[in-house]
Amino acid sequence: MNRNQILVALAALSLSAGPARADWSSCLAGLRHGAAAAGVSQETIARALGSLEPNDAVSFMDKQPEFSTPVWDYIAGLVDEERVAEGRALLHKHAAALQSAESRFGVEPATVVAVWGVESDFGKSLGKRPVVQSLATLVCEAPRRNDYFRRELMAALKILDQGDIAPEEFMGSWAGAFGHTQFMPSTFLSTAVDLNGDGRRNIASDPADALGSTANFLRKAGWTHGLGWGFEVRLPESYSGPHGRGTRLPMSAWAAHGITRFDGSSLGDGRAALLLPAGRHGPAFLVTRNFDAVYGYNAAESYALAICVLSDQLRGRPGIQTPWPTDDPGLSRVERRELQTLLNQRGYDVGDPDGVIGTKTREAIADFEGKAGLRPDGRAGLKVLNALRGH
Repeated sequence: MNRNQILVALAALSLSAGPARADWSSCLAGLRHGAAAAGVSQETIARALGSLEPNDAVSFMDKQPEFSTPVWDYIAGLVDEERVAEGRALLHKHAAALQSAESRFGVEPATVVAVWGVESDFGKSLGKRPVVQSLATLVCEAPRRNDYFRRELMAALKILDQGDIAPEEFMGSWAGAFGHTQFMPSTFLSTAVDLNGDGRRNIASDPADALGSTANFLRKAGWTHGLGWGFEVRLPESYSGPHGRGTRLPMSAWAAHGITRFDGSSLGDGRAALLLPAGRHGPAFLVTRNFDAVYGYNAAESYALAICVLSDQLRGRPGIQTPWPTDDPGLSRVERRELQTLLNQRGYDVGDPDGVIGTKTREAIADFEGKAGLRPDGRAGLKVLNALRGH
């Protein structure tokens, strides 16, 4: 058995015990062996894994907002006047890079910029955790998906080895997504492009590379140039027909069910699926395979819908017209900052009003709700904002 085979065997042994494997040190040793077997240089391994300690990544595994937040809250916080205005300005600022990306990959600029806005608020929320540290923590301490995170860690080490991303820039989310449009490391290796031609695929600090890489991702996911993602529709009263992203029918079939565009015009041609993100009494959409391409970026319908609706508004089209089926709508970021300001004025300490509803804000909301006779669920909705306003 040669040296590489020995290293592979050691790596397999060190990682095969799953959640019951030994402590952090022995897990990290196994990761070093695995990285060497994968061809990562000893210099990169020593720099990235030499004295690493775990972080708090595991605590976030069950807190992804696109799966745990009501869709009306999720959309309200991501598609608001601020984000639309900034996105339109960035469409102009990065017009040359976006045109280059569209020419190469066939994805319209508004869609690419919408992904940028939802993923990182146009580069303002890139994540503050070292990617390698988060992924190593998840490999060694997460209760599930350890093999997935191991593959991502090996990809992250290869990125450092190749020099596309500088170590000090290699920061991201708790799960290892990084850069302006939040690629996972394996996606970066297979999809990232050097759009500006400087010799590096630097999505961490170069918006042009990030925009081009996102366009390439969507192309690979099946994006068709010139095909809309879908549109809002009206359902007939008591509609009980098919729905769901997996049921794609000709537009003529949907028309036969009595479904019309929201503005009353023809549904057009092609095939689509009927999406009811809040049930039959909320907004309804017919979505094409381009919606599925966006869904492939992060497999959550609310996430894909936020991007698609934002892209429409960047083009000057209206947002969602049908009210959500709730008496307590979600808040825009302006309203969330107002809520935090009002909580601070009432003696709560939620920190600087930034529109991010974290633990301190939720706890303060719940306490105020209890005192105001509202259900103390800690949710930032219009009811508690109006109560704080004194309405």
